[in-house]
This record gives sequence, structure tokens and C-alpha cells, in this order.
Amino acid sequence: MEVHANPRPGHRADSAPRRSMVVCGVIGVGVMAAVDEIVFHQILGWHHFYDRSTSGVGLMSDGLLHTAELLALIAGFFLYADLRRSRTLAPAYAWAGFFLGLGIFQLFDGIVDHKLLRLHQIRYGVDITPYDWAWNIGGLALVVTGLLLGLRARRSGRTGSAVH
Repeated sequence: MEVHANPRPGHRADSAPRRSMVVCGVIGVGVMAAVDEIVFHQILGWHHFYDRSTSGVGLMSDGLLHTAELLALIAGFFLYADLRRSRTLAPAYAWAGFFLGLGIFQLFDGIVDHKLLRLHQIRYGVDITPYDWAWNIGGLALVVTGLLLGLRARRSGRTGSAVH
């Protein structure tokens, strides 16, 4: 099961699936954070990242979320480029990691930020129960998709690089 043609010195071929999954998981977290901020914070204006203070603090918290999201995307894409450059990208595992990252962000936001820490709710002035269910079931569906893709990749032994 050859992973790449030119391994880097000291780089283990069997770490390619795990590294591909983690790197694309970081990208998935950044993408979902961007979707959350753009759609729910900016376009719909339903909430800020931190809604338990003034609107100025809420806007600043959105800016900090945006900064973290951009850093995750930049770091993730630099690491992704390195996987491609070194021909160690395991695409099937990368897709699994991407979906896991999307879902993990959404579930963390829905459970920890919304319910445990109560930093904000999805929406105010309405019954939030259907919104909570939709948000968390959507996140769970993304995590399950990532897990299924990872299991499928593992069973098929697809660790090889599609990048040449």
C-alpha cells in the first residue's frame, strides 16, 4: 500500500491518512465557522457570537470569531498544500476529516455555546426548539457522514495519493 512516490525523510507513510483527516478537519471547522458567521451573524442578523452584553461587545466577539475562522482556514490550506506537495494526501480520509470538522463545529456550537455556556442562541423572540433540533441534527448528520467516509476509506484501504 504505497502512499507516495517520494517520502520525506523521517515521514511515515502510515501517518498520511491521519494527517489528511486532521488537516481537512481544521478546514471543515473553518468553513462551518464562516458559514455560521456569514449567514446567521451577518446576513440574517439573528445573533452575535457573544450576546450577553452590549451590541458593541457582540460585534467584537464576531470579529474574534472571524479572526479564528480565517486563521483555521489559512493554516488548514497551508497544511493541505504541504500534503499535496509531499504527495501524502489521502483523499478519502481528507473528505472524512472535512465532514467531521463541519459537524464537530456545529455540534460544539449547538451544545456548548448555545446550551452549556449560553453565549448566544440561534435566534431570539421565537420558540428555539425547532432551531436547536435542526442545528444539532444537522451537525450530527455531518459527523456521521465523516465517520462513514472514514470507515469506508479504512475498509477499502484507500490511503494512496491522487496527486501526482
